[in-house]
Amino acid sequence: MIPEPARQELIAAAGPHNYLDQPEDLMLYEYDGSVDRGRPDLVVFPRSTTDVVNFVRIANRYGIPVIGRGAGTGLSGGAIPVEGGLMLAFARMNRILAIDLENERAVVEPGVVNLDVTLAVQDRNYFFAPDPSSQKACTIGGNVAENAGGPHTLAYGVTTNHVLGLEAVLPDGTVFTAGGMEPDLPGYDLTGFFTGSEGTLALVTKIVLRLMRKSEHVKTLLAIYNSAEDAGETVAEITARAITPVAVEMLDGVMLRMVEEATHAGYPLDAAAVLLIELEGLHEAVEEQVEQVREACLACRAREVRVAQTAEERELLWKGRKNAFGAVGRVSPTYYVQDGVVPRTEIAPTLRYIREVSEKYGLTISNIFHAGDGNMHPIILFDPRRPGDLEKARAAGADILRRCIAAGGTITGEHGVGLEKKDLTPELFSAETIDLLRALKLLFDPACRFNPGKLLPTGRGCVEIPRSAPAPA
Repeated sequence: MIPEPARQELIAAAGPHNYLDQPEDLMLYEYDGSVDRGRPDLVVFPRSTTDVVNFVRIANRYGIPVIGRGAGTGLSGGAIPVEGGLMLAFARMNRILAIDLENERAVVEPGVVNLDVTLAVQDRNYFFAPDPSSQKACTIGGNVAENAGGPHTLAYGVTTNHVLGLEAVLPDGTVFTAGGMEPDLPGYDLTGFFTGSEGTLALVTKIVLRLMRKSEHVKTLLAIYNSAEDAGETVAEITARAITPVAVEMLDGVMLRMVEEATHAGYPLDAAAVLLIELEGLHEAVEEQVEQVREACLACRAREVRVAQTAEERELLWKGRKNAFGAVGRVSPTYYVQDGVVPRTEIAPTLRYIREVSEKYGLTISNIFHAGDGNMHPIILFDPRRPGDLEKARAAGADILRRCIAAGGTITGEHGVGLEKKDLTPELFSAETIDLLRALKLLFDPACRFNPGKLLPTGRGCVEIPRSAPAPA
């Protein structure tokens, strides 16, 4: 609980209509896209860096936990308040502050929606590369916190590859900047360090983004398979031919049927899997690669390879992929999305293992993922009203992530660690590495008040966060 004096100070600092403190309102902020829950004691809506500083300083004086939140689309529990406390919701810091196309830069506040950056520059043939499936809703601040990716990560990289600089507020209220308008500044890479830190070190209030020019030519292919393993093997075959598509997405048969019924994108209902492959570049080079990719797919027993002939056909194929999670929601009361990474050569064996996990727990698991870089998203369907289902879903997800580690991969590609996976990190990192990460956390946040209970495993290194503290003398 927030002590009453602190509550009154925070409300006064927020001003009318810039805070929520009633239970029926706070309920809306007790969840994100994960299966975890936790309710804040107070939600405030900063409109400027100054507002953030004022809120943080008050929280610091009273020892109150602080949680930042974008759109709440995260899938690892990163925005879940595990200790109650103060939530800063950045929806009203939503301005694009500057666009400099000559230098291919944009400066934005954290509440700007991802897709809005591209919409602001697309008529001049530019775009913002990271494209999570939730890009119509997710915010740049959340993307930075989780180091989000998307289907086109294969060619363009994740968020950290497109962030040049940050302004952020530390737990004591200090404002600092990292990076700037130019890449590769001398010194430590603080911009990269804070990107993906999940709000555990600082609250980002301004971001300098890299913009990219659209390619001359784009082609999108749909390869159809009678075996999911054959689709998985195709990814390695394409790579072996020295071709790097901008995207290679895979949907298995279970997912195909859910997506097609919801979006009517033209996906085959009788297939075991499809690959959605996109190529970009100069016209002649792309057309040559189309034929090479087609050959690679057929060599791995694709029964058919379709090439989108118009922009409308291409957009329809991507509509199915981008709306996949919503399609699952039409079929299952809820679902649990995992995010693990394996080497491309391990995709097919991992798919077989996921099928075994599905049988072991008696739960349907569909697969949709960024096959080009081995970033797998098994979606575990379950009914939380059925006793034991949630526990089985969590156990199934943990089994899959352990398989990813054993295969030489990792426990997250773009969704972050959050609350969900923190206790798996000791299976990925050595004790010495964990100690170093804890030391870095304590350097910036010695009281562990910023987004407590996330990213690092529960254990020594952080003092217990009090739910309330007496006002300073």
